[in-house]
Amino acid sequence: MHHTVVAAACRGLAGLSGAALVSSGPGWMVRKETSCAAGGGSKGVAEGIINPVDQPQRVAIVGATGAVGLEIVDVLQRRGFPLKDIKLLASRRSAGKRLATPLGMVQVEEFTVGKAREADVVFLAVSGGFAEKFASQITADRKQLGGLWSTPGPIVIDNSSAFRYKPEVPLVVPEVNGEVARQRVKEGARILANPNCTTAIAAMALWPLHQQFGLRKVIVSTYQAASGAGQAGMEELLRETEKFLDQSVASNDVFVHPLPFNVIPHIDKFQPNGYTKEEMKVAWETKKIFGLSDDVAISCTAVRIPTLRAHAEAITIETEKPISPAAARHALASAPGLHTLDSVTSDLYPMPLNSSKKDEVNVGRIRQSLVFGDHGLDLFVCGDQLLRGAALNAVLIAEQVLK
Repeated sequence: MHHTVVAAACRGLAGLSGAALVSSGPGWMVRKETSCAAGGGSKGVAEGIINPVDQPQRVAIVGATGAVGLEIVDVLQRRGFPLKDIKLLASRRSAGKRLATPLGMVQVEEFTVGKAREADVVFLAVSGGFAEKFASQITADRKQLGGLWSTPGPIVIDNSSAFRYKPEVPLVVPEVNGEVARQRVKEGARILANPNCTTAIAAMALWPLHQQFGLRKVIVSTYQAASGAGQAGMEELLRETEKFLDQSVASNDVFVHPLPFNVIPHIDKFQPNGYTKEEMKVAWETKKIFGLSDDVAISCTAVRIPTLRAHAEAITIETEKPISPAAARHALASAPGLHTLDSVTSDLYPMPLNSSKKDEVNVGRIRQSLVFGDHGLDLFVCGDQLLRGAALNAVLIAEQVLK
């Protein structure tokens, strides 16, 4: 009986996969809760993040039927992103499906470079290998009048790791370095990179603290949801959890080990220094986005846990200037895209349960570091991996460079 109830609850959680679209209209300047079309939960439209684009745009989403692609469609809808046209591009296997969009039901088409080049902005929600092969073809200049002159190709916003570490490609969290990205686009950049989801969530809390107090050391331990491995990861967690409850055994295909009732301190490939690539991404990308020198030390331990779509991170920082919990709360309270949940008397703090399907990153458990004293702080953040860590950040980049 107990197994049946819990298994049913697991099936109900499938609503968190992002497969259903939410229609809430524009009105993005007010933090607004909208009911989700499938499963429980709600999405909060974050206050005051980036101005909307004025001119309607032709948009293409490559990988439109995947977890991130579906979320991009939803974010465009909720933020009232002005659309002239929307193309949903995917593999031949997915072609022919029809999805709800802000412009009504649209049929998914098989990807070609030519179809993507008809857009003004192309969101890539595909693998790094695919992005590396096709991004430059998509952004190539458009020849006019038989080649007498050229006009710039579309802007590509890539969600993979293909371009993150290339010096000429801006790696963007709009609330941190959006203006830099906008300037680079004016100067001719056509490919913009979305950071790793773990980096993006941490950056939202770290940036305002760095601005006021200066970062010297950052130590991160992550608790990463199954959604980091895409739709297949979420489906495996749900399926194998139910199987474990029924048969006391779970198998694995997407993850290195079975994930139900387990934690796995192994995400991505191990590097020669003993860290995984996922862990090194946090160090590499934070330094690039913030413009930090090599003197700032960043270390991360990344762990996969059996939650669906919100990543949590325990962060310890050492700062250049003295820092107190009260001063940190004040700095974080005025930062866009953050929501402070920090009351130990009310048991109020960030969790996947209160962070899933929310645009804002939740921050709490703010306290003085016992290791670094008055130059250190411990805090806990939690954010939706598919939104702040992928789809929302991508759409905010488009808004920033096109406004």
